[in-house]
Amino acid sequence: MKSFSTENSSESGRTDLKTVRKILPFLWPGSTPLRLRVISAMTFLLFAKALNVLVPIILKEIIDDLNSNLNLIASIPVALVLAYGATRLLSQIFNELRDAIFTRVAQRAVRLAGRGTFNHLHRLSVKFHLNRKTGGVSRAIERGTKGIEFLLRFLLFNVLPTVIEVLLVSAILWKFYGYLYALIAILTLLTYIAWTLCITEWRIKFRRSMNESDNEANTRAVDSLLNFETVKYFCNEDYEVERYDDSLKRYENAAVKSGASLAFLNIGQGLIVTLGLITAMILASLGVVSNTMTLGDFVLINTYMIQLYLPLNFLGFVYREIKRSLTDMESMFELLNAKSDITIKPGASILRSVKGEVAFDNVSFCYDENRNVLKDVSFKIMPGQKIAIVGPSGSGKSTIARLLLRFYDVLGGRILVDSQDVRDITEGSLRTAIGIVPQDTVLFNESIYYNIAYGCPSATAAEVQLAAKMAYIHKFVAGLPGGYSTIVGERGLKLSGGEKQRIAIARTILKNPQILILDEATSALDSQTEQEILEALSEISKDRTTLSIAHRLSTIIDSDEILVLDQGKIVEHGPHSGLIAQNGVYASMWSTQKQVANARELLKQLDN
Repeated sequence: MKSFSTENSSESGRTDLKTVRKILPFLWPGSTPLRLRVISAMTFLLFAKALNVLVPIILKEIIDDLNSNLNLIASIPVALVLAYGATRLLSQIFNELRDAIFTRVAQRAVRLAGRGTFNHLHRLSVKFHLNRKTGGVSRAIERGTKGIEFLLRFLLFNVLPTVIEVLLVSAILWKFYGYLYALIAILTLLTYIAWTLCITEWRIKFRRSMNESDNEANTRAVDSLLNFETVKYFCNEDYEVERYDDSLKRYENAAVKSGASLAFLNIGQGLIVTLGLITAMILASLGVVSNTMTLGDFVLINTYMIQLYLPLNFLGFVYREIKRSLTDMESMFELLNAKSDITIKPGASILRSVKGEVAFDNVSFCYDENRNVLKDVSFKIMPGQKIAIVGPSGSGKSTIARLLLRFYDVLGGRILVDSQDVRDITEGSLRTAIGIVPQDTVLFNESIYYNIAYGCPSATAAEVQLAAKMAYIHKFVAGLPGGYSTIVGERGLKLSGGEKQRIAIARTILKNPQILILDEATSALDSQTEQEILEALSEISKDRTTLSIAHRLSTIIDSDEILVLDQGKIVEHGPHSGLIAQNGVYASMWSTQKQVANARELLKQLDN
């Protein structure tokens, strides 16, 4: 108790209230049919509670009737007994109807919350996703959506009905038996709630610790399994198991503390309820002995008190679960509150009838303050022109592609497409006009058909196959037992690097963009396949603006212009022949690669 400060408790309370306010709109959705469901559910709830309060009164009448006619079997109050049974049955029926009708409202809330979070995550920038762990994010969404369903259902159908029942019972007890009985019921209730709130607030830190450990364990498991090949390369299976077990161990310790504190909470709740019940029964017993109350009155008071405290026991559970759900939802709402560092200006224009002119105007950029990646880079690509960018690793080649796609915003200068600043264009229309074949191709764990058709989901099967033929992958796919239905595995691990890259090329061909970015597009291919792909790329590049980022200079010698990057600056530019004649950085790179190629050819001849 002492470890939970007033300041932390106040802050937690404010956070909980904010969370509750965010989910309240789900209780009154915008759809008229759903609103009618809420109204119907509330009506059944009120009927059920009214009947529930009526049950002990009928029971009292039965007992008093029997007590006054003990020797007359014929005097059994059959009508009252039937009324007692019918009342209990109807109360249960109304409760079930309430739950059945409200299910659609709760599930629609879960769907909208999950969809909204997923949509928001996809709208966030690349920088956000690079700094997040996928396993933890997916876990936060899963727990958050479940928390919303729980809160909606239990706030409406457990907390509210319990409050209504307490008020009704207290009013009846006060009206017919005096204020003392109502006072006992209310004091017991208030003491129970105060105890539950205090201890649950103290316990919540254990739940947070469990969540953190659970997120960490899930993240480590997903990361390890996605990179299982790397784990096996270095024989680090035991190391990965130890890291995973370390997170599970912390979860275990937090769960043990949570369980022990729960027992402490339950014991206190049981003591409070028992004291209240005993006090009321003693008063009722004295009333029966003094003939101011009947035996039926004694049973009614006892039944009311038990009936009142039974939901209180459940209320304790509900409150604990509500606090847990609110804690679980914190991470999801943190995701929803995350802002993208890429913002779309109000009234951003849509890029239509793309010609394909691209211009970098004094562009400067860095991923962090300590290292500049690009420094005052300027160049222009005319529609249909083919430009190549070469340079050492880390010189900023791939960064140019990311900036053109607006995965990041420039820190200085501007990037123009068809004379429009990319910051003034909607992201969707910009990226629709650009197709990219990345160096590291990652595929969805779906069929080959799905992965190719991803470039244009509305494409026909014939169009998908045509794109595959142009990328020289159709013959390979047709020879597979499953054909285009073959599942490629996580990140496409069932395929070779060359096969994955050709699928990526087919996907880009199907997209049919006006601007092409080829980021080391043939780096994973053998010489023969590379030549085939280069011919295909040369064919589809006609009448399209093409930006090739290359390491192997032999693949870009036919470019209209070659830009040589070094330490974030363009140090040379011109066609292949002109750069060779300059005898500078490009000529040195060409000479080195040519010597390596000659050495490999010589070794190949010696092996033969």
